[in-house]
Amino acid sequence: MHNWDEELEKLMEKKLKQYRDIAETRNDPSQNISDGKINTPISLTDYNFNEMTQKYSYLVVDFWAPWCGPCKMVSPIIDQLAYELSGKVVFGKLNVDENPTVASLFGIQSIPTLMIFKNGTAVDGILGAASKAQILAKLSKYNN
Repeated sequence: MHNWDEELEKLMEKKLKQYRDIAETRNDPSQNISDGKINTPISLTDYNFNEMTQKYSYLVVDFWAPWCGPCKMVSPIIDQLAYELSGKVVFGKLNVDENPTVASLFGIQSIPTLMIFKNGTAVDGILGAASKAQILAKLSKYNN
């Protein structure tokens, strides 16, 4: 008879290591930093979310899923803003299907949802697809 608990624990440890490796690879500074500034969205996960919200004093998180049509409309805007506002704002993307813990913690029930974090605290957000102008207007409230 197999010891299912032991096998399950090994599988969970292996999967956790894979997620951590993926998160580290996606957040490799050499992949998204130019002139010392982050210029592309960082990948956020259940495992690195708290660390990243503490690390970056001004972070905008895009809660999304690959099947979401409006998310696909917002994604290029987020990419563009990450480039244009590099050095001022860090943008991150969190796939709600792969990271249900953080999505649940913040009560994300509709996507896309953008949440603005200042010094590790959620201060504002935008629900639904928003234009570049709408996002910039919201962000302008929180510039230092």
